[in-house]
Amino acid sequence: MNLSYWERNTWLNNIDYAIVGSGIVGLSCALFLRKRFPHSKIVVFEKGMLPSGASTKNAGFACFGSVSEILEDLKSHSEEEVIQIVQSRIEGLKLLRSLLGDAQMDYRQYGGYELFTQQDNELYKRCLEKVPHINKLLKNAFLDQDQVFSVKNDPFSFKNTQKKLVFNQFEGQIDTGSMMQGLLSLVAENDIFVLNSAKISRFWRKNGQISLILNDFEEIQVKNLLVATNGFAKELLDEDLKPARAQVLITKPIPALGIKGTFHLDKGYYYFRNIHDRILFGGGRNLDIKTEETAETGLTELIQNKLEDLLNTTILPGITFEIDSRWSGIMGVGGKKKPIVKQLEENVYCGVRLGGMGVAIGCSIGKQLAELIDS
Repeated sequence: MNLSYWERNTWLNNIDYAIVGSGIVGLSCALFLRKRFPHSKIVVFEKGMLPSGASTKNAGFACFGSVSEILEDLKSHSEEEVIQIVQSRIEGLKLLRSLLGDAQMDYRQYGGYELFTQQDNELYKRCLEKVPHINKLLKNAFLDQDQVFSVKNDPFSFKNTQKKLVFNQFEGQIDTGSMMQGLLSLVAENDIFVLNSAKISRFWRKNGQISLILNDFEEIQVKNLLVATNGFAKELLDEDLKPARAQVLITKPIPALGIKGTFHLDKGYYYFRNIHDRILFGGGRNLDIKTEETAETGLTELIQNKLEDLLNTTILPGITFEIDSRWSGIMGVGGKKKPIVKQLEENVYCGVRLGGMGVAIGCSIGKQLAELIDS
């Protein structure tokens, strides 16, 4: 396939900033670049029909981590590092909400809950014991709030779980599709091109610019390259990150559904929420970590069967439901929770490895990525 003179001259010529990836990071980066460089030409390259990673495939949790997740992080990070990680998620959510507005994202702060299976006695006891300590750690991050987490009796009649839940009053949920639609609308209003079905597979420096291979056949040149493909970044970069697939399903509407909020189970490896009288349920990659370390979207019987089993035995016991659809998304993870936001070489930058927290930190990572450019 050859590009016409018009196609090349209109969309692929004299590009000041080429962004790879049209997810939360890529689109946010484009918007903040536009604020800094109002007369520049900014083009976003997206390999899929829609964003291909996790930005349109996530569960829509506006969260910063459950008690068990924070305790797990404390095993490999200092207390100061964990506080900084949580703080960055809080600030990132504030930035996203200020950029789009709560109405555009259908943001609802119903609160979040962590529940524990009856087999998780040790984890359950440890989390309940550590709630005061975690609250003390996070006090400054929440404008001196004394009680981020609290212990409550289960109001939802879950089965095969411990009697008490850990409640987070600050956790919310969003409509992921509406969020991304809002970002795309802002990008269009700011004269930023988004090219779909446009895969960048390689780049190198040439004649003072960055050469890119587009869709495996066309070479184009740009002044600056910013990589924001998160879980797919390993295809372009040699960094400490790897893809992690997250599988999800959603039920058909359930009459008189009494569940409202966002829910975490098994150190955050399982998560579910209400949406449009349905239950959206994802997770289970801990059942087969190696298989789920893939950049290929897809589903496995092992994980999908486990999700359905937990719906039947724990979340919706005695309630008739049908599965409406299933999908998967690709996250970017690594040895550390801190994202990689840096200059790789002259005129080449990246903002990747969001660790499954794209909704919380994607917008702020995009802003940080844009700020790496010298004025």
